[in-house]
Amino acid sequence: MPVRRARNLNGRTAVITGAGSGIGRALAQRLARYGSPVAICDWDESGLAETVATIDGPVLSQQLDVRDRQGQMAWAARVSEWAPTPVGLVVNNAGVTVSQTAEGSPEDDEWVVDVNFWGVVHGTRAFLPVLRQAGGGAIVNISSVFGLIGVPTQSAYCASKFAVRGYTESLRHELRGTPIDAIAVHPGGIATKIAEHARFHVDRDGGTDHDALVKEFASMARTSPERAAETIHEGVQRGKDRILIGGDAVFLSLLSRIAPVRYYDVITRLEALRR
Repeated sequence: MPVRRARNLNGRTAVITGAGSGIGRALAQRLARYGSPVAICDWDESGLAETVATIDGPVLSQQLDVRDRQGQMAWAARVSEWAPTPVGLVVNNAGVTVSQTAEGSPEDDEWVVDVNFWGVVHGTRAFLPVLRQAGGGAIVNISSVFGLIGVPTQSAYCASKFAVRGYTESLRHELRGTPIDAIAVHPGGIATKIAEHARFHVDRDGGTDHDALVKEFASMARTSPERAAETIHEGVQRGKDRILIGGDAVFLSLLSRIAPVRYYDVITRLEALRR
C-alpha cells in the first residue's frame, strides 16, 4: 500500500477553474493568502473580475468555457508563460447542474456532462505536461457527494460526478510512482449559487418552482465556500487522495457503503423526520 506523502505546495502557482464564485473563488483567495500566485478562469467574466479584486498578490485571469478543449490548451500555455513560480496545483472545479427527470431535455444533460466531466478531462490533459515540466504537483478534481450516491432528477449531474470520481481514481493509479498526484474531492452541501444557476424543469417531488428548490438547497447547504476551501487546502497539504467536505458528505459516504442499494430509503426517511 502506498504511503501517504505530505505535499507542501504553498507558494507554487495554482490554477483554478470556476473561480468566479463559490468554492473556486474561496480557494483562490485562500491560496493567495498562503503565497501562491493564482491563475483563475470562469465563463462568468463579471464574477471573475470580482474575484480578482479580492486577491492581494499575483493573479492571472481569463474568461474560459471549460468545454472548449483547444481553449483549455491555450490557457495552459498562457499560464505556463506567465507563472511567477512553477505550477504546483491544478483545480478542475467548474460545475453546473440541471434538475429534471431522466426523460428530460437531452441538450441540458449534454451541457452538464460537457462542463462537469469533459471540462475536467480537458483541464487535466492540458496541465499534466505543465506539472511534469514543473517537477510534480497535484491535480484536484471536484466531484460531489452526488459522485457517491444517486438521487432523482439529478441523473445527468450524478453521472458526470461519478465519472469525475472514476476518471480521477484511474488517473491516480496511472500516476503512481510519479511526482504528480490526482485527488478527488466530494463536497456535500456547500452554500454556493449552483442551484440558483441550475437549468430547472422539475424537482424530486414533482414541483416546478425553481425558487422553492433554491430555498431547499440553501437550507441543506450548511458548509461555507471558505470552509470548503480550507478543507481542500489542508487535505492536499496533508497528502490525502480523497477529500470529503462536510458532515453530510462523511455520512453519505458511509451510508453508501453500508446500504449500497437502499441508501435512498434511509435518506428519504431522515428527510421526513426533519420536516
